[in-house]
Amino acid sequence: MTKRLISANTSEIFAMTKEELKQSIQASEGRVILSENVVLHEPVGGDITNAEVAKAFGADLILLNGFDVFHPMVLGLYPEESSLATAKPNDHTIQDLKKLVGRPIGVNLEPVDPDSDMLEERLTIALGRQANVDSLKKAKELGFDFICLTGNPGTGVTNKQIEQTIQLAKKHFNGLIIAGKMHSAGVAEPTVDMHAIHAFINSGADIILVPAIGTVPGIDFQLIKEATLYAHEKGALVVSAIGTSQESANVEIIQQIALQNKMAGVDIQHIGDAGYAGVAPVENITAMSDAIRGKRHTISRIARSINR
Repeated sequence: MTKRLISANTSEIFAMTKEELKQSIQASEGRVILSENVVLHEPVGGDITNAEVAKAFGADLILLNGFDVFHPMVLGLYPEESSLATAKPNDHTIQDLKKLVGRPIGVNLEPVDPDSDMLEERLTIALGRQANVDSLKKAKELGFDFICLTGNPGTGVTNKQIEQTIQLAKKHFNGLIIAGKMHSAGVAEPTVDMHAIHAFINSGADIILVPAIGTVPGIDFQLIKEATLYAHEKGALVVSAIGTSQESANVEIIQQIALQNKMAGVDIQHIGDAGYAGVAPVENITAMSDAIRGKRHTISRIARSINR
């Protein structure tokens, strides 16, 4: 049987298949934390990556934001590469980062819809950050364990485009597929849409992403509970996302959000990258861990050597 992720050693995690990783998350009963990190900001730790920092304070999964798969760089990964002026693309980036972090690593790829009905000025992003056949193939080649098909603010990602991209990902990527919106991404459409969730699952998404309760107007307990129950019935997992800069709120707010989403039944809790240097304040990662799994499991995660 697969070991639950919150108790697994690095050697056990890296030996898991896609299906076993999903099962290990499910077996953790709502106590898995995903930290999103921006890769092109000077790291909060200076000469180490934000991913290493997030892992050290309790993250079980790492999601890279702002990562261009055609120009793979993570600041702080290599000596003297803590700024864009000195960093160079390297196709070994993700494999080397995994050796340091000892956690599954994923990347945001954005299903940009050029015909989306925008609420704000559109932000144009590089092709290596967009979700397309070539970027999906490259994400597989680089060794990512999962992809997150979602949208940053103002990028024009739509639910329709997410659905179509899931189908592409099933053909061209071999890891777990997370799909959904943390916020509007600048588009005039519902952020949580039961019809869209149905379509995402039917298209092959392994994990449905929804905004965390209390982070987007109108996203309340009942809505997320309904979405989660439906996804679970269909065999998918659910991740709730704090993607509205509230990841830098005070500890009490983080714990309140965390408990509400655990009560709604989500499997993974995402904490975003809006800290001082592209990662959530470290005390908030630990506070989320304390709230949803207590000191015992928090200590186990932050103290467990990646050499086990």
